[in-house]
Amino acid sequence: MLIDLTERNFLDMLEILLITETPIRVQERGLGHIVMKTNTGLEAGHYDVYCDSPINVNNKPWVFRLISHNVLGRDDAFMTGIRARDGRCVISGMVNRAAYRGQWAGFEAAHIFPLEKEDPIWIQGNFRRWITDMDDTDRSSKINSLQNGILLQSGIHQLFDQYLISVNPDVTDRTITRLSRFDDDNLGLDGRVLDLVCRNLNDSHRVSDELLRWHFRQSVLANMRGAGEPIFEHDFSGGDMIGVISREQYAKERLEMEVAARMRGFVEY
Repeated sequence: MLIDLTERNFLDMLEILLITETPIRVQERGLGHIVMKTNTGLEAGHYDVYCDSPINVNNKPWVFRLISHNVLGRDDAFMTGIRARDGRCVISGMVNRAAYRGQWAGFEAAHIFPLEKEDPIWIQGNFRRWITDMDDTDRSSKINSLQNGILLQSGIHQLFDQYLISVNPDVTDRTITRLSRFDDDNLGLDGRVLDLVCRNLNDSHRVSDELLRWHFRQSVLANMRGAGEPIFEHDFSGGDMIGVISREQYAKERLEMEVAARMRGFVEY
């Protein structure tokens, strides 16, 4: 269920989901309203898509990711830098009032592009080109740049990693960004905007719009084709993590990612 959706956001989603050679036109079936790229709220109803060329659904695979955060190779400088820059969950707006005494329980530095996909996707796709706060002479992949991170509350971090909540940097101007939701609004986040603290144009470490755009694209591909992709289990309090994962769809791929993530701290890229 998509909630608090603007007409522009809806069209942005369709442009990711549908492959055409000419522009699409979207029209409300009842009153004939033409959907435009505006921040007007999308009314509930039935919408028809028209195009002068064939319409195909984008069949490009989505990039699934781990949702466990005990991954080796996470840079301490990344965590401390994200905490210092944001100081709050940039989606809910909740400020960490205990930060002054070094207490960060319930807040996590989240990678926008997943750390476990550094090799091959980040490296081979040259995603480092979107990082501007690190010198090009740096031989690292730059995946731990602050521009690839935001501070989130733990529960919101899980939603973000599962592509159940995302940020479309193109939905309005470059200073505020509405959220696009792909699940029920259990946390009351509908209508929130991405906090300006992480998008200050005068801050060289501001979050990358290109990486937010990449995450938004993955969210559309994961949730808007057919019944959508599976939601991975994250609670292994029963102790049998391998058993739980082995019964999931994409079990082989997820187990490979878990192993690769734990090896990452011992391998330099």
